[in-house]
Amino acid sequence: MSNSVDQMSERMLDDACIGPGMRVLDIGCGPGMLSFMLSRRVASAGHVFGVDRDPQMLELGRPNAREAGISNVTFLQGGFDVAFPERGTLDAVVGRRVLMYQPHAAQAISQLSDAVRSGGVIAFHEHDMVEISDGRTSLPLHDRVRSWLREMLRAEGANLHMGFELHSALSAAGLVVERVRAEANVLTPTASYPVAAIIRAVLPRLVQHGITTEAEADVETLDDRLAAERGEAAATCLWEMVFCAWARKP
Repeated sequence: MSNSVDQMSERMLDDACIGPGMRVLDIGCGPGMLSFMLSRRVASAGHVFGVDRDPQMLELGRPNAREAGISNVTFLQGGFDVAFPERGTLDAVVGRRVLMYQPHAAQAISQLSDAVRSGGVIAFHEHDMVEISDGRTSLPLHDRVRSWLREMLRAEGANLHMGFELHSALSAAGLVVERVRAEANVLTPTASYPVAAIIRAVLPRLVQHGITTEAEADVETLDDRLAAERGEAAATCLWEMVFCAWARKP
């Protein structure tokens, strides 16, 4: 996960008032990147419950927590309806890039709302693969690489436009939406984005779905080729939109 994405998550957590002493559930926590971010915020008086269906992800998170001396994070295997003693009393639920994989987002959020107390916060950080271009410049390599990611997500059943649907999903779950904010990951002739690192991380999935090959992706030179294309065109590229939304349980 890039620093820019983490910064967007931090701003969302600021605005959702996630702070010391709170008990927070991180849904779809993976190896715990957001969980550890939350652990610093809630500090020793608070606690974070990292929840994921994939036990392999949790087995990555647990030793990372031990090595970092983090004692206020508990990893639990389960989904949106995960059962644990503190369920129903939590101050907040937070998720990043997880609703996009739920076939019925509002229903999934409804299950989560049972985990928080009345007045508790539910916040999500979701990406949206909407295509945005100024229509004046041609960036064929950028377009091709973004198409790989869109095709992969589509093949995996993800909702490519979860960002735009956040407000409606939170509202349909009976929550009071406080704000939705959108930002863009921007590439310019002098500013990059770790596209090669992202493609490297998902390359097995891209190959498995027959979307591209290792040779075509050529991740070792990908960032340089993208930068050269932007430089030649003196172009700015909006890579993707990132939506952050937070709502409150009545």
